[in-house]
Amino acid sequence: MASTAKRWTALSDEELGRLLSLMKGADSVELKLTVPDSQRRSIVAALGMDPLDAQIRQVFFFDTPDLRLNQQGVVVRARRVQGRGDDTVVKLRPIVPDELPPSVRKAKTMVVEVDAMPGGYVCSASFKGALGRGDAVRQVAAGDRAIRKLYSKEQRAFYAAHAPDGLGLDDLSVMGPITVLKLKFSPAGYDRRMVAELWFYPDGERILELSTKCAPAEAFQVAAETRAFLDGKGVDLFGEQQTKTKTALEYFSHNLKATAAAQ
Repeated sequence: MASTAKRWTALSDEELGRLLSLMKGADSVELKLTVPDSQRRSIVAALGMDPLDAQIRQVFFFDTPDLRLNQQGVVVRARRVQGRGDDTVVKLRPIVPDELPPSVRKAKTMVVEVDAMPGGYVCSASFKGALGRGDAVRQVAAGDRAIRKLYSKEQRAFYAAHAPDGLGLDDLSVMGPITVLKLKFSPAGYDRRMVAELWFYPDGERILELSTKCAPAEAFQVAAETRAFLDGKGVDLFGEQQTKTKTALEYFSHNLKATAAAQ
């Protein structure tokens, strides 16, 4: 397994070789940066983002109150997307692409990606699913539908292969929703498409993440160009990075435990 906390800077030859090997086996690389909330308004203006062009999403996670799935590197998620059908994913991280079974690696809905941010990088395998338009995710959130029914046979098999023994999808707790605004845009002076996601957590915390995707062979060049562009716009490239999923899971875990203790 690859480490989740290897840094882009000051890599040893061995670590650099490991990163290059991961990227070689990946479908894409996503470069990410979270913006301190104190900078959010100024960066939105500097990059010319228009919030009215953003797509509204609701994100739900499924795990146990003590985050047994997350501790094993498994993330189970479902989303409601404005103007589109619901979608799902069962994700495993960290992974080494060459260690995935061929039947899994070659599946049409399997995506292997390296996520990189100033604090480190991680390679993940995401088994995706499309539910189409409907109320399936809302029904699960309301307790009117089994969680397992959101996921395809292939996703359920992938889950069973990596989840803790005896922990079925229907044993998980619903964690959500989190409201997300997602904006795809092309800022002036930058010749690539960029994505901004603003996550609104129930306790009032917000995380703004900027990202761009590229082919693995372009990763280092695109990273350098993106860093220079964002630095020129006044973005803090050295601030503490926040992980959207980790923040969400920790929030809901705390609340589920508190609710159970009060009963």
